[in-house]
Amino acid sequence: MRTLLPVTILLAFVVSCSTHPSKKQNEMSDTGFITEAQQNEVVSALKDSLGEPSYFRIERGVRQVASLWRESDGNADAFAGFCKNHFIADDAQLEILFSTLERNFEVLDGYFHKIDLLLKEPIQLERGEITPVDMIFGGYDVTAHLNDDLYANKIAFITALNFPFYSLQEKTEMGEKWSRKEWAYARMGDRFTARVPAAVQQKISGTITEADAYISDYNIFMGKLRNENGEQLFPDGMKLISHWGLRDELKSNYADTARGVEKQRMIYTVMKRIIDQTIPQQVINSDRFIWNPVTNQLSADGAETAATPEPDTRYRVFLNNFHAMRQLDSYYPHYPTQLARAFDATMEIRQEDVETLFKGLLASPEVKEVASFIESRLGRKLEPFDIWYDGFKARGGIPEEELTAITSRKYSNPKALEEDLPNILIRLGWKPEKAQEIASLIVVDPSRGAGHAWGATMRNDFAHLRTRIGSDGMDYKGYNIAIHEFGHTVEQTITMNDVDFHTLNGVPNTAFTEAVAFLFQKRDLELLGLKNPNPEDEHYLALDNFWACYEIMGVSLVDIRVWEWLYSHPDATPAQLKEAVITAAKEVWNTYYADVLGGKDETLLGIYSHMIDYPLYLPNYPMGHLIDFQIGQQVRGKNLADEMDRMYTQGRIIPQLWMKNAVGSGISIEPLLKSTKEALTALKK
Repeated sequence: MRTLLPVTILLAFVVSCSTHPSKKQNEMSDTGFITEAQQNEVVSALKDSLGEPSYFRIERGVRQVASLWRESDGNADAFAGFCKNHFIADDAQLEILFSTLERNFEVLDGYFHKIDLLLKEPIQLERGEITPVDMIFGGYDVTAHLNDDLYANKIAFITALNFPFYSLQEKTEMGEKWSRKEWAYARMGDRFTARVPAAVQQKISGTITEADAYISDYNIFMGKLRNENGEQLFPDGMKLISHWGLRDELKSNYADTARGVEKQRMIYTVMKRIIDQTIPQQVINSDRFIWNPVTNQLSADGAETAATPEPDTRYRVFLNNFHAMRQLDSYYPHYPTQLARAFDATMEIRQEDVETLFKGLLASPEVKEVASFIESRLGRKLEPFDIWYDGFKARGGIPEEELTAITSRKYSNPKALEEDLPNILIRLGWKPEKAQEIASLIVVDPSRGAGHAWGATMRNDFAHLRTRIGSDGMDYKGYNIAIHEFGHTVEQTITMNDVDFHTLNGVPNTAFTEAVAFLFQKRDLELLGLKNPNPEDEHYLALDNFWACYEIMGVSLVDIRVWEWLYSHPDATPAQLKEAVITAAKEVWNTYYADVLGGKDETLLGIYSHMIDYPLYLPNYPMGHLIDFQIGQQVRGKNLADEMDRMYTQGRIIPQLWMKNAVGSGISIEPLLKSTKEALTALKK
């Protein structure tokens, strides 16, 4: 399912990502226009006039402005005059400036966000066929010229001069002693660290929109699939998006004791054909042809039809994203690659630390012990697709048809779900008045894709919960996704409206909103009024989280390796990228999965759609699982609403400090490993 927050992702209209060399050279030709000697002269003058208390801010602010100043902003004398006239040493005046900037940035961000959301509705919501003009409007980045304007009117420079930028290491070393105001000031200092031209932003925005549209319409009509005996295993009308819908259908078939494994093997074959691009172009988002995924044969009206493989489109879209994001490299001196931006800047956890966590769990002895336990429950040897084993969840024992019968009656349309949101919150522990307040700021929309949550960027604006609701009502898959996305929108609403400084609104990174989404999602049956059929719920939840981490951590390592490969091979073709993805998937599989699930040289880890349409987002999922587990332990036996309010109103400080304040320790695999050992011991008795 798509659970990221689109407001944090660059989206818009598709155009070529190539940049003409002469234009790029002109854009960057006056970088470093202010010499070090000129900077030193300004720094010395300000220090002499303002004294030692301002030394650090003077040093940091002047040099930050110099890194952003271009010849078009004025000569060296203009730079010096600007710094001397606009640096504020007085604390009271600095607070007034902060409040003014914070208020006005909220206005700009909030209303530009509303425009963006409305322009993208025809692309993201179920509103008929997408037209070329819809793509142009949806791909238009209304904020593309905002930063240019803020540099032109010097607001960006005033901000950078007076509110220092701190590196991740500095925030880690100093942040624990900062007051809330000091954290808010530090986040203001993060606002202007790069100066990306509007034309570059528009190109990036367009490429991301193309990727989003490609994935949103990548559906397989399951009722058209046939096995080698010509049998239809899936019902007419079942339309599953890749990879989320395919994966969730595979998961649901653990409850089917008759033909569940056969269905799972068929889905597994479809996935592998998507990865290696042998899938016929004719079956993508079309119900015209009968398709046997094993033989790859097509037929229509009883006559065999030649299959035309998808022409590496999947990897062309991925490659376009790489070229788009790479355009940012030269504009971010602190974060010169997408890898650095994804981890140090966005996640605010070092890549090395993230990989250490992932590899530690993947190589842990608990993996084989949990796998052995799953085998005993299934009564067969594990197969590669059992990476998605779903039998630890409560719904693992309830046929999906029964669950769909309940959800389709309860939620016949988006309005029915929207009206029930306050009741869901009350069942989760919120007081009625607060539940109504939160729910009043959440709108439910019918999603064209698998579903996502899109939060507001100013107070008292709406968060949007997007999920699929068919003509027969919401099926269980849609409901499960909706509860996940509802967790996102609740977090978004709380951290936007209840955090003390707007500059601190939100969460440290998207893994933290994933944690809330998972907390909600695992309670989906409870929210339907169903009892959990698993008697050892706490132990099964630990195993479920562990196996989910085992799945997605490997996928994330593949994503990281592919991006490292791309930076080493920037001129790669889509075909070469396809081979690189397949190679990385095989290598990670052989290292961490082959001895457990079989299938040497499996490619299955390359199926994830986020790898294609949202650059380097995947590592947020396993981090979310770890955070979710630690938070889950913290809230056990307590009121979920009260604990969420206590933890999430910290806002956007750095992740490890947030966790220390919330649960008493940083992000770690150890609590999950410990609980997994305890669960295995208890359940094997």
